[in-house]
Amino acid sequence: MTQSKTRVVIVDDHPLVAEGIVSILESYDDITVVAALSSGRQIVDRVEELAPDVVLLDLNMPEVSGLNACEIILEKRPETRVLVLSMHDSPEYITSALEHGAAGYVLKDVPTEEIKQAIDAVMRGERYLCTGAKVGLEPKDGTREQLTNREQSILLLLAQGQSNKEVALALDISVRTVETHRKNIKRKLGISSTAGLTRYALEHGVLQGTGRVF
Repeated sequence: MTQSKTRVVIVDDHPLVAEGIVSILESYDDITVVAALSSGRQIVDRVEELAPDVVLLDLNMPEVSGLNACEIILEKRPETRVLVLSMHDSPEYITSALEHGAAGYVLKDVPTEEIKQAIDAVMRGERYLCTGAKVGLEPKDGTREQLTNREQSILLLLAQGQSNKEVALALDISVRTVETHRKNIKRKLGISSTAGLTRYALEHGVLQGTGRVF
């Protein structure tokens, strides 16, 4: 008895990206691409009709966002696995996708064969995170580099909503120096967005002056 092919739907509003993924996946004998859609609304409306085993889903799309689409897909067809394929490597994006029910997260710059590996993994019932996504979600522990006093001061000002230029004026340093410190802070804390820095500062009492940044 021949094994049934994995039914895949690609949802991405960038035609060249979608076409490239279709070309990659159609080279495998055990995968059939049943549709390539360009919006969250389309997959939400057609998921039951298309009956995909796996949906490769971009996050930033018109009409219905990838995160909302993920939830609705799983409500309508719980047996479908949603595999996020995104350019965003920040912990906030990755965590949100998993919290919304995604079975995996793959960055768009991975080697082409890794997309196939991810599909196979989620079809086995496993969660799949590409290397870049794993790094973003690594638990922070005591081995993490500590922030210097200057970096803590800059984090406080950034979390208060000040721009690089305003921080530079407040601390009497150059904007370039602020930018360098900012990059180091993000690297040490494993955070890649300003919103993430603000959230971290709130959660650790930095804005209230009650906490210490490791």
